[in-house]
This record gives sequence, structure tokens and C-alpha cells, in this order.
Amino acid sequence: MSDTVKVGFVPLSTAPRGIMVAFCDETLRLGVATEKALGGASDLIKRAASAARFKGKDGAVLDLLAPEGIKIQRLIVVGTGKGKDLHDKDFLKYGGTLAGKLNAGTEAVTVLAELPAGPLSPDQVSSLAAGVRLRAYRFDRYKTKKKDEEGGVSANLSIAVADVAAAKKAFAPRAHVTDGVILARDLVNEPPNVLYPEEFAKRAAALRKLGVTVEILDVAAMTKLGMGALLGVGQGSARPSRTVVMRYNGGKKGEQPVAFIGKGVCFDTGGISIKPAGSMEDMKGDMGGAACVVGLMHALSARKAKVNVIGAIGLVENMPDGNAQRPGDIVTSMSGQTIEIINTDAEGRLVLADVLWYVATKFKPKFMIDLATLTGAIMVALGTEHAGLFSNNDDLADKLLKAGQETGEKVWRMPLGPEYDKLVDSQFADMKNTGGRHGGSITAAQFLQRFVNDTPWAHLDIAGTAMGAPKSEINQSWGSGYGVRLLDRLVWDSYEAKA
Repeated sequence: MSDTVKVGFVPLSTAPRGIMVAFCDETLRLGVATEKALGGASDLIKRAASAARFKGKDGAVLDLLAPEGIKIQRLIVVGTGKGKDLHDKDFLKYGGTLAGKLNAGTEAVTVLAELPAGPLSPDQVSSLAAGVRLRAYRFDRYKTKKKDEEGGVSANLSIAVADVAAAKKAFAPRAHVTDGVILARDLVNEPPNVLYPEEFAKRAAALRKLGVTVEILDVAAMTKLGMGALLGVGQGSARPSRTVVMRYNGGKKGEQPVAFIGKGVCFDTGGISIKPAGSMEDMKGDMGGAACVVGLMHALSARKAKVNVIGAIGLVENMPDGNAQRPGDIVTSMSGQTIEIINTDAEGRLVLADVLWYVATKFKPKFMIDLATLTGAIMVALGTEHAGLFSNNDDLADKLLKAGQETGEKVWRMPLGPEYDKLVDSQFADMKNTGGRHGGSITAAQFLQRFVNDTPWAHLDIAGTAMGAPKSEINQSWGSGYGVRLLDRLVWDSYEAKA
């Protein structure tokens, strides 16, 4: 993994060195400090813009090498369009755009954090810095030979700001959230022969260093609890299953916790209902929900969020050996409800069923949200730009929609209803684990809803957004780390913004 860009903050009056980065609007206007730093070279921007047909549009970049009239090696100008009504996610994008232009350079970089209207706010600066780090990420741990262009950004990047102390204070929690995203990306990108249930549990246990209480349930403990649905998925693997329960108490003593649950299928062959060979290697990422929960617990504990949180992940491998469960088997979940196995490739909901029930009954959370790379059907419905949102609680759904808009990790609410519920009724058991071809994402959510009791709950189907999502300004990695920023913002908005 390459996360070698070092971000620091200096006064806005600091003389730029190495590579200078400036922002302009669609009229090519610059900030006062930027004009002063450029001196007589500001006219050069207008001439170069005319030649390159650069008009300062939002996210557009003008790149000048060895500009005359100023002692820098390179000048990068980022357009901000009208420069009005810009939000944190816009500056996150600008940071990513900037890091993408730096490529594998190692030169010192000075970013003048101001618009024509004035200096960036501390929050805008922190978003800019986070965007740089997120785009600079590379997972190259297993490459013994690296091409220069694949090396990632390894520069010392100084952001020149109006108030250094305020910028550092604003960036401190954002840096921890960024670390959480990077941790989630690392987990999703690891090969399945390295990251299997026991190893995943071991890595989650490292959160103890941040004050998180971590309990690991082995097969014997889960058998005693009656987690027959989860254990059925993993019974065909040589790698034993695990459930990991993480607790962080940053809120008031005795205050009801919130809970986040992640599907952690470390590799999914489909089991006896085996998948086609094409792209099966991608199924190492079928634990994207669990990766997000671990990254989120890192972020919340490291930044000392003022909330009590439960994070729980069910970790299995779905393999097709002689001991694997079969279509037609009936398993008994921890809830006591029985499930007929129709398709062993509909395994993630079985894992979540037991973990949801365990968390709901043991911890009685104020709300719980599960994340799962659950269905290909959600990609048919929504592509890879939105996660599917299902919920039994309108207030929780609205908060998630708002957090998605604020962070750019977008969700789209999908329906639930008793008509769909009938599709997962079974002739031989209380339910079956798939409702057929039509409405596949919906029937999967209906299945999960049977294991949450009356707890306010939301299910995020992140099959399209957590792995193999389209490359963006802040992500060039196969594993995006989707959900960490979304859920951190949800916690912030719900518990900390007004404090």
C-alpha cells in the first residue's frame, strides 16, 4: 500500500517552492495572496489558458512547466467554475484532482488555499487535504517491480492557509477518517489466501490499541449461540468461520449504542451453486461490508467520537467441498427461525441474519445499519454510483440520504413491502434464502428484515460501490473503502454536530 504523501500546513504568505498549485474561477481570477506569489507571472496564466482553451471550469486543470517570471518548477491551476456554493465534497474532489496531476512526483508542493473571494475555510482545507491522500493511495504491497508511474505520490505537500492552527484542528479528525478509508481499502484489496476469516479477525483485533473492546467468537462459541445460518455457509471451508464484535464507548455511560454490521465473506465461490469462472477473482472483495465496519470503528475511535458504538462482522469462506451445505438443506438461525437453502450463492444474507439477531437482542441498539456486497441485482438497478438503501425507519433513511449527499457516497432508497415478503416464504421452512429472479435486491432485504425485530434498521447493498467502482477523483483503487465516510458523517450529524 502506498500512502506516502505527507500533508502539512504553512501560512498563506509562505513563498511557494517546487510545484505551486493555485485556484481560479471561470473568469480566471485568482486570490490576493496568489496574485502576490505569482508577481509578474500572473499574465502568463491568461496567455497559457488561451492557448490551452482553459476556461476555469469546475475541476479543469491548467498545467505549466517551468513558468517564466517565478522561481518554481511547475504551476498547476485548478478551476472552480463560478467559485460559489462550493461544499466540502467539492474540495475533496479538488484534492483528488490535484494528486492525480502530481502522478509519481517527489518534488515539494505548495498549495495556495484561497479562492478569488478569499482564503478557504478550515473545513474546506481539511477536505482538500483528505482528497489528496485518498487519491494518492495505491495497493502495491505484492509488486516486486514497480514502474515509476505506478509509484504513487510521495511528495511533501504544504497547504498555505490563513490560519495554520485552525487548519490543523479541522484536519485532525478528517485524517483519522481518511485512515479508516485506507484501512478498509487495504482489507478489500488483500488476496484471499492472505485475508481469510481468522486473519481478518486478527486485524480487527488491532483496534484494541485505540481503546476498542474486541471479542472474537469462534465456531464453538457460535455453535453454542445457535448461529446455524452463518455456520452453514462456512462449513465447506478449511478455514473456520469467525464473528468479531467491536465496542467503542465514547458517549455517556449507559447511553444506548448504535450498531454497524458487515458481511464478511472473505471469498465466495458460490458454494455448491458455484459461480462462473469469469471474474471469480473479484469475490475476494465480498467482505467489503466488514471492511467498512472495521475502517469505521478505526475512524470513530481514533477521532474520539462522542457516541457508543457496536461494530460486528461475520467472517466466512463459501467453498464447495464435500461438507458444504446443499440446495435443499434447512438450517436453523440463532433466532430460531428455519431457512431452506435454495441457492448456496445467496450466502451473505445467511451470515447477516445471525449477526443482526445477535446484535439486536444482546445490545438493543438505538439503530443498526448493515452493509453488504449482497446482490448483483442492485448493480442492474442502480449501476455503481449509488448504494441501495432499504430501511424500516424513515428518519434513519433520511439521515443516510443526507449524509450521502454531504460526502458524495450516495445512496438511493429502494422499496420494502409485504408483497415482496411473500416471495421468500418457503413450503418446507419458515423462509427460503432467495426469492427468485425478480426484485432480487428487495427480497434479500426482506429476508434480512426478519432478523431485526423492531429495531430501527437500514440495509445498504454496496455490491456496486465497494469493489470495482468507477475510478473517480479521489479513488483509483479497485476497493473503494465505500461507507466509512458516509457512516462517520451520519454519526457526526446525529450526535456531534450540535455539541
